[in-house]
Amino acid sequence: MNDRIHNFNAGPAALPLPVLEEIKDSFLNYKKSGMSITEVSHRSKWFDDVINDAVERTQRLLKLGPDYKVLFLQGGASMQFCMIPLNFLSANSSADYINTGTWSTKAIAEAKIQNKPIQIVASSEDKNFCYIPKDISFNKDAAFVHLTSNNTIKGTQFETLPDTNGVPMIIDMSSDIMSRPLDMENIGMIYAGAQKNIGPSGVCMVIVQQNLLDRIPDNIPTMLSYNTFADKNSMYNTPPCFGIYTIELVLKWVEETIGGLEKMGALNQEKGKLLYNFMDDSGFYRATTDIGSRSLMNVTFRLPDENLEAQFISDAIRSGFGGLKGHRSVGGCRASIYNATGMDAVTDLISFMKDFEKKNG
Repeated sequence: MNDRIHNFNAGPAALPLPVLEEIKDSFLNYKKSGMSITEVSHRSKWFDDVINDAVERTQRLLKLGPDYKVLFLQGGASMQFCMIPLNFLSANSSADYINTGTWSTKAIAEAKIQNKPIQIVASSEDKNFCYIPKDISFNKDAAFVHLTSNNTIKGTQFETLPDTNGVPMIIDMSSDIMSRPLDMENIGMIYAGAQKNIGPSGVCMVIVQQNLLDRIPDNIPTMLSYNTFADKNSMYNTPPCFGIYTIELVLKWVEETIGGLEKMGALNQEKGKLLYNFMDDSGFYRATTDIGSRSLMNVTFRLPDENLEAQFISDAIRSGFGGLKGHRSVGGCRASIYNATGMDAVTDLISFMKDFEKKNG
């Protein structure tokens, strides 16, 4: 398909081409049902098979124990910012939050709106969120520790998760879920808007441990309680069926075509190393984040001046490279190299960057 560009959008983002082709091939008549996947009932066996397969593939890829529930919710990760303190914090408990930028800041704000007791135990705001805090002291009696594993806007990522001394972590993994192996031992909950790394917009994956679900009080509005969805296999009401179907196909691609999260992680390491090494050696392009905190999903960088950045983005679009403009809140440039962005896209981008530098450096 020669008319497709190299897509570096931060979200909605690139999906694996084999997934898009399978959707295309089956869209009008899903598994000989005579209906599109967007038309079948969520109460049908066809969709029952879809959602159960998505759950089972998630369990296998992350090696989840039987005490974890896999849910598919609407409202995106932003809805979880308010649901988490609503479900898991009472007047007699407090939570620790790590602030590493925009999405962490929004999660903190939602807890404060509800007057929930929280402690900000670490922040990288002092250096405009260009690094991941280290050597954090956590409160041993905290209900949970909240963090954002990867930051799409600032371009930082936790290389390893912190030691919280047994306090369960609740992690916003919207932009790096399924990008590498994950030790679930001290993780109470993961949530991820699908549109960055595992599917289309409109669905949020939530993986939550039963002992957290057991804490949820009964006086929460029905549609804001995780138990509502845990008790009904995410089908208390009509779920985002097409989004869940696409996630199922993406997970199938990760598991069967790529070969699992170990191989996916190695590929992502290779892509990131290639792009960062090129920029570090260039002198023309400058990564905006500290070594040791750099995201393998969202590579943020600057050129010598803003006029050159505008020209770079414009020339890139004409050359078949989309989505390289930085977030409006920070400017600059950003290449999002999620799972579906292949090595060919990264090497072609580097070739374009070399040519641009030669002409304008």
